Amino acid sequence: MSDGAAGTLHDDRPAHDEAQADEAIAADQASGSRGARRSAAKGATGKTGARSTKAAKGAATRDTMTESAEATLEGRAESRSGRKTTARSQLPRASRSTTPDYRIAEQPAFVLHSYPYRETSLIIDVLSRDHGRVALVAKGAKRPHSALRGVLQTFQPLALAWTGKGEVRTLTGAEWVGGMLPLTGDALLCGFYVNELLVKFIAREDPHPELFRHYVVTLTRLAHDEPPVQVLRAFERVLLREAGYALALNRTVNRKAVVAEGRYVFDPERGVREASDEWPSQWPRLSGQTLLDMEEDDYHRPQTVAQSKALMRFLLNTYLGGTPLATRQILIDLQNL
Repeated sequence: MSDGAAGTLHDDRPAHDEAQADEAIAADQASGSRGARRSAAKGATGKTGARSTKAAKGAATRDTMTESAEATLEGRAESRSGRKTTARSQLPRASRSTTPDYRIAEQPAFVLHSYPYRETSLIIDVLSRDHGRVALVAKGAKRPHSALRGVLQTFQPLALAWTGKGEVRTLTGAEWVGGMLPLTGDALLCGFYVNELLVKFIAREDPHPELFRHYVVTLTRLAHDEPPVQVLRAFERVLLREAGYALALNRTVNRKAVVAEGRYVFDPERGVREASDEWPSQWPRLSGQTLLDMEEDDYHRPQTVAQSKALMRFLLNTYLGGTPLATRQILIDLQNL
């Protein structure tokens, strides 16, 4: 599996990508009238319960790693010629869509996926801190001597610049920021799985600063060889919450506190319910201890590992409407997920 610019992810629309990109670029140059699309949240986020001492220590460690990684991303924009990240990126979210400035500079971002465009260019799908998921055309990126060939790599922090206001923008600059360890082996496969989830769940032009932050945390934890099961479960929960699917695990839909000795099912539309024969058989059966452990990101119990895996697999499949995840199947085959 290559970790180069082309990545390993493939959208379910390869036969139409080039035509769609041509139309979007033409529209951008002709009129510049196409606006950013935003997705509506489907639910409210649940509150997390009190963390255990062990979970609190883990959170402190992750916060330290996050601060280090974010310091690199944040400091880069200030380090060159006193330039700031971008005027647009510092505007309140509500005003960004109406600003006349369509030139973005020094935007922290990661390449999620890329695919060929025409003979010498690429279309890259990036996750940016302040503008969400954005499609960019990298002109000439496939040429042998292009400076972009070695820069547009997955899982590497970048400072990107682009222009335009159509569905597909034009990349005008890309610089490797550095400061993060590369992913290798099983961690690399997990990284591609995380990227595929982002492509599938997050609409373009919909900013998710907290999700971007947690993506940095996730890559950092994977690079430091933390247990993939814990890292991926934590990311999946943040992703679903940001996509509008709240996952409050410490209380039932009737506002009753979950107890460790209890038996529960998970209703994908409402949340945790007390177990009963009246509920559909396909809903995951869970112990109260598993739900409380997941609320605290504690996966040291074998039962929690097994039941949380089944729950998240069920929810992701349900919310994606049965659309398969290629990287998940690879990880399942390797018994890493």
